[in-house]
Amino acid sequence: MSPMKTPLDSRLMGLTYLRIVLIPVVMTLTLSGSWGIAAAVFGVAAVTDFFDGYLARRWKATTVLGSFLDTTADKLLVAGALIALVEVGRAWAWVAFVIVGRELVILGLRGVVASDGTVMAPSFWGKLKANVQFVAILLALLRPAAELGPLLLDEWVMALACFVTVMSGLEYLARHSSALAGSR
Repeated sequence: MSPMKTPLDSRLMGLTYLRIVLIPVVMTLTLSGSWGIAAAVFGVAAVTDFFDGYLARRWKATTVLGSFLDTTADKLLVAGALIALVEVGRAWAWVAFVIVGRELVILGLRGVVASDGTVMAPSFWGKLKANVQFVAILLALLRPAAELGPLLLDEWVMALACFVTVMSGLEYLARHSSALAGSR
């Protein structure tokens, strides 16, 4: 028998659903060149991720469905924003490939790890990755005219997001290598 859904669960899920609904809005605004509005909407979506996780932990209202939807919403938000930014020339395709590719690899790893009943807890690198990606996307949307050597500020931060994304993926793979070795 599954536990009854409380109004608290519904409010937390509402934050996740809001994030999902805002993805095509961010993409449309980005593709139309409405940079400031796209950045504001993306910022709201990113903040819902913070509050969703914070409140779920604080109120001990974490559920399997909520965790799945929260993680999925984050991945879709980042991927959608990056795809739109690549289209308008404000992000490199190779960075989008690395970030989306890492998410697919870790999604597969989660499935392997979950097959024996283990849950992949978020790591420091995973949390850092999400935050740096959010900042990089916000900066790419706003594109401040701050040149630092051969790149703009947002391009440096996007490269940093790519590096942290790779490090996060490697950390998860190393931490759960036994699950991969045991799945042969």
